Amino acid sequence: MGEKSKSKGGCCGWFIAFVVLAIVVGAIVFTVKKKFGHSGSDKAAPVPGPPGAVDQKYATALKTSLQFFDVQKSGKLVDNKIPWRGDSGLKDGSQAKLDLTKGMYDAGDHMKFGLPLAYTATVLSWAILEYGDQMDHVGQLDSAQDSLKWITDYLINAHPSADVLYIQVGDPVADHKCWERPEEMTEARPLTQVNASHPGSDIAAETAAAMASASLVFKKSDSSYSSTLLKHAKQLFTFADKNRGYYSESIPEVQTYYNSTGYGDELLWAASWLYHATGDDSYLEFVTGQDGEDYAEWGSTSWFSWDNKHAGTQVLLARLSFFKAKGISNSYGSGLQSYKKTAEAVMCSLLPDSPTATENRTEDGLIWVIEWNSLQHPVASAFLAVIYSDYMLTSQTPNLKCDSDSFTPSDLRDFAKSQADYVLGKNPMGMSFLVGYGDKFPQFVHHRGASIPADAKTGCKDGFQWLDSSDPNPNVATGALVGGPFKNGTFIDSRNNSMQTEPSTYNSAVIVGLLSSLVTTSSVVQSFT
Repeated sequence: MGEKSKSKGGCCGWFIAFVVLAIVVGAIVFTVKKKFGHSGSDKAAPVPGPPGAVDQKYATALKTSLQFFDVQKSGKLVDNKIPWRGDSGLKDGSQAKLDLTKGMYDAGDHMKFGLPLAYTATVLSWAILEYGDQMDHVGQLDSAQDSLKWITDYLINAHPSADVLYIQVGDPVADHKCWERPEEMTEARPLTQVNASHPGSDIAAETAAAMASASLVFKKSDSSYSSTLLKHAKQLFTFADKNRGYYSESIPEVQTYYNSTGYGDELLWAASWLYHATGDDSYLEFVTGQDGEDYAEWGSTSWFSWDNKHAGTQVLLARLSFFKAKGISNSYGSGLQSYKKTAEAVMCSLLPDSPTATENRTEDGLIWVIEWNSLQHPVASAFLAVIYSDYMLTSQTPNLKCDSDSFTPSDLRDFAKSQADYVLGKNPMGMSFLVGYGDKFPQFVHHRGASIPADAKTGCKDGFQWLDSSDPNPNVATGALVGGPFKNGTFIDSRNNSMQTEPSTYNSAVIVGLLSSLVTTSSVVQSFT
């Protein structure tokens, strides 16, 4: 027994020593991997080729999401695909002898708000420019371009002269006192404009960005239309630059709805798009010169949204550093590197395992910034992350340095997928926040047209019976991305809970961009022209 006990104790000792050694080795490997990157290699991943195998989940969601643009269309509908929608807003603009019948309604109401609508067009253009081949691969490019043109047709008509831009159709106070189908509207639809006496650099510059980016989308398919868009973009940028001021200070009434917190970001955003559209170095001088120094907020991370374009501008200009650095004058190099470094900081803040990861996220990993329309920020952030990931892949950039750690393009793509998957149902409620996608999605969307039966004849006030009804919406607002969950993951599916159940057209732009990036993989174009 004594010998056996000795042998057993020796075995146990060797086993403990082995376990300790394994732990030490594992810790060393983990430390090295953490220090030198998630891939453990500085070798770049292969550059993707043409669009490849389709991820059907994202392809189905993309097709669904694009339909909300059809739901939101104003004007005389052509080839209407939404059975419960019809012609509406057919007199919009008539008091100024303008045709402002097209465009899209903002959210669950019937307002045409210029700042978020122009942002919608810019983001949708960007998505098409980066991922049009992938959209085409799954049969959705025509739909995306049609929706974009429906907005840009309106924006062209809203800019009747160099220094005049109509930025709103409808009275939001009167509009929000009614609950009716857009086809039944009878209340007055006043027009609001910015001009040299009442400037709006923010909204004029965002509209310039929309026009410039869209001019690139249509450059090959309709060169005349593209030229028209570019002419308006240049005029609007000059107007915004020469007549500086906040549109929400010139027109205080808009502060309740889409208050602007600055115009420098929109000026830089518009100039960036105009450089891409024209190749004119004066726009590059603008973003890297004094205006860049004044407004770019280099080194500071921010959230991309209808109000703040900094992160979008940083990623868009980083594109030049990735693909066009050799063709750009050295005099702009320092400024462009400042944009790229800030874009890198934004990416590092989004990656959950980064040492500089933002704390603005839920326990389940969803980026979470504000209660009202909480999904706008995670989706927009994911869209920027996957674009940056594809810039890295296509330029054969193996790693992104985040302090002492490094991350790969696939890390950014995984983050983007995590946000998309949350939206599509991988969340505590098991609910898709994209209406019409999956088996479980919101039934009480805060949306006038969706909540009222198509054959109902209601006026301004008696339609409120449908707002307060305990029945699910009779019409499905297919493709609507609703506001989303609270930080604790809860979601109250109630028509009166507009904070969580109201969709918006600009939400659709960012989700379309994100999903179009994920349907398959391909290399991004190195130039938009």
